Amino acid sequence: MSALSLRGIHKSFGENPILKGVSLDAEPGEFIALVGPSGCGKSTLLRILAGLETADGGEIVIANQDVTRLKAAERNIAMVFQSYALYPHLTAAQNIAVPLVMRRLTRAQRLPLIGPLMPGQRKAIADIKCHVRSMAASLKIEHLLDRKPGQMSGGQRQRVALGRAMVRQPAIFLMDEPLSNLDANLRVHARGEIVELHRRAGVPTLYVTHDQAEALSMADRVAVMIGGALLQLSPPQLIYDDPQHIEVAKFIGQPRINLLPSQIKEGSTVVLGDVRYVLSNRTLPAGRAVTLGIRPEFVRLTRGGESGLPARIERVEFLGSEIIIYSRLDAIGETMIAKIPPVEGAGLAAGMPVRLHVAGEHILVFGADGVRLPAAPLTTSVAREAAHG
Repeated sequence: MSALSLRGIHKSFGENPILKGVSLDAEPGEFIALVGPSGCGKSTLLRILAGLETADGGEIVIANQDVTRLKAAERNIAMVFQSYALYPHLTAAQNIAVPLVMRRLTRAQRLPLIGPLMPGQRKAIADIKCHVRSMAASLKIEHLLDRKPGQMSGGQRQRVALGRAMVRQPAIFLMDEPLSNLDANLRVHARGEIVELHRRAGVPTLYVTHDQAEALSMADRVAVMIGGALLQLSPPQLIYDDPQHIEVAKFIGQPRINLLPSQIKEGSTVVLGDVRYVLSNRTLPAGRAVTLGIRPEFVRLTRGGESGLPARIERVEFLGSEIIIYSRLDAIGETMIAKIPPVEGAGLAAGMPVRLHVAGEHILVFGADGVRLPAAPLTTSVAREAAHG
């Protein structure tokens, strides 16, 4: 039984469709990262789930309860915003306590003059303070409890915002790019903290980000959204190794995947320059336009010989643990990117002629509509004369 189900969520602003029938299920304790370019609808989806926006169509089910028409306060969902949304006039302790105060104290008990006179108010406040101290200890922010947001760093404010979300023990955690305001080093550290906090909480988490490194390194499954549609929801390695749509392949991976135009020939072969590959299932008709996808780490270079694709190096990027080579293919004029270890890149320079080699099993084939074709893996044709026939 899924802890969370989104079924056919639609949303438009005016005549602009933002979400186009998005559906996904989250299992108990699962961490799902929603990733995609700006404007793809991922933050809108989160706001609909939280009850801050209303969907035009579809259903939201949490623990077998349809919450589609419930108000935000009735959904038991905690959300961490990009800006953290802390109250600037309250201390960290008071910010963390806000959800507990709203839930455990009556309106009369919250009044500054009348509240202390109300039965049970003092005990409730003592319990709230105890919970706040316990949460602060788990986040290692006890020393910040008396500070206001303006007296904290970005990383400290982020922890306070997480504490406020966690202290209420929600059914679902929603996080909308909570690390985007941190510097690069602090973001890497904060990733691990969020994953650890998620594991301790044990509730489903939906985490919105445009940073694919965050999505791949943190999530149990990654949901790739493009243009308001959910194109693929898979574990991180499958998203990278086995993309089901060309837009997924283009968005995931640094440096970007090589995409080369090609066409099915007689005998179900695919031509890449002067090298032919045979489709393993031999079911596609000749003449169909396809696009070949090749990850840069599967491209190898040699400086001589007759095999491989002739090309000329355009530029070389040294990144310490790896070298990125950009080469232009002689036959079709497209740029091919190779990612190689430094030991293989010694002496390579712009303007140098090389030969590029790609094993057939590392080539992905996409149809004209962008959908991955079931033709891969490919195998190199040993007899080119047979392939011509």
